[in-house]
Amino acid sequence: MQSPKGPNTVAAICNALSHEYGDSLARLMLIQGMTLADLINSLLRSPIKNSEAVRLVTHALGSVDFLVEPQIAGPSHIAYIYDRPGSLHVVDIAIDTTQGQLASTGIRLCLRDRETI
Repeated sequence: MQSPKGPNTVAAICNALSHEYGDSLARLMLIQGMTLADLINSLLRSPIKNSEAVRLVTHALGSVDFLVEPQIAGPSHIAYIYDRPGSLHVVDIAIDTTQGQLASTGIRLCLRDRETI
C-alpha cells in the first residue's frame, strides 16, 4: 500500500462523500469511480466553505492520487460555473480543451491506489 501524495485532499474528499452517501457507498465510489459532477455535489453539500470545495476539486483533478478519465491531453483550462452573474459561488466546473468543453458529468475520477481507503 502506497501513501497518498495529497493525504489531506484524499481525506477531505472521503469525508464529503461519506457525509453525502454514507461510508459504504463512498468507498465504492472511490474504488469504482464517480463523475466529477458527483464529487462536486458532495463537496458543495458538505459542511465546508464553497471556496474549499472548489480547491479540493481542483486538487483532485491535478493529483496523482486520482485517475481522471478521459485523460486531458494538451492545453486545458478549468472553467468555473457560478450560480448567477457577479457571484463568486461556484456550482459546477467544466474543462475547456482544444477539442471542446468537457462537462463535469463526462469526467470520471477514482483513486489510483484503491488500498488507500
